[in-house]
Amino acid sequence: MTEVIEVRFKGNRKEFFTWPSDEPLALHDPVIVEVERGQDFGRVSAVGPVAARKCGGGCNGCSLAAPSPPPSPERRIVRRATPDDATRADRLHGEEADVRRRVMERVGKHALAMKVSDAEWQWDKKKLTVYFTAEQRVDFRVLVRDLASVFHTRIELRQIGARDEAKRLDGVGRCGRQFCCSSWLPELRPVSLALAKDQHLSLNPSQISGGCGRLLCCLRYEHDFYVQTRKRFPKEGKALRTRVGLEQVLAVDIFRETVTLRSEAGDTRVVTLEKLKAEVEPVA
Repeated sequence: MTEVIEVRFKGNRKEFFTWPSDEPLALHDPVIVEVERGQDFGRVSAVGPVAARKCGGGCNGCSLAAPSPPPSPERRIVRRATPDDATRADRLHGEEADVRRRVMERVGKHALAMKVSDAEWQWDKKKLTVYFTAEQRVDFRVLVRDLASVFHTRIELRQIGARDEAKRLDGVGRCGRQFCCSSWLPELRPVSLALAKDQHLSLNPSQISGGCGRLLCCLRYEHDFYVQTRKRFPKEGKALRTRVGLEQVLAVDIFRETVTLRSEAGDTRVVTLEKLKAEVEPVA
């Protein structure tokens, strides 16, 4: 059976390829792979069942007619990369900062409302991909022709979102750790303000936004726990008849499992959820 291999490129970009050889590949092995027009350099980031499972979950270039057969990417790994191949790839990556600067100069010349985030050479220099962000749609046809005359290769301008830009450029979050989207998060799922409300977090954008300026990805991690746990507690603002009398729920603490109540006389008390259920059930 042809093995599926996940290969990582610059900017945390990952794609899947087949490896027809019987000689196994290991993690971080440098390889030369087939791309749309030519060849590119990458490093192995997953092999075996792990790569097949990730590919089956949705990847670039896979043809999955049904869930029963194993995933089969359309492109393949050509060969292992040699030290000379790796040196050439490193040299190209070293030139990309200057390429980005030159692209930014051309963007300013054409007065286009776009921010150039990154530039990436294909290993064989048959294509140059420029990543950019923009608030609106940009007509960059003249810019593409201009860049093609400067770099003498095929130019691809790819518009990405703010979160995709953070994933490519990487960085350190407010928690002091590497961005989740750049390190381990397999996909960028939508994050809404409702997630912060459900967790009773501050709705100040500066408190719940990441380096990309969008809502933190980690707001999703414990959301299901909050939703399921709150079902065990009475809703805030609800009136309950307890042994004390009619009391209103002021606040709940799902971690300490306590409920703050206020009586009609204005007195407040904090009771455990277990004790509150014992008081309410006999009265009911």
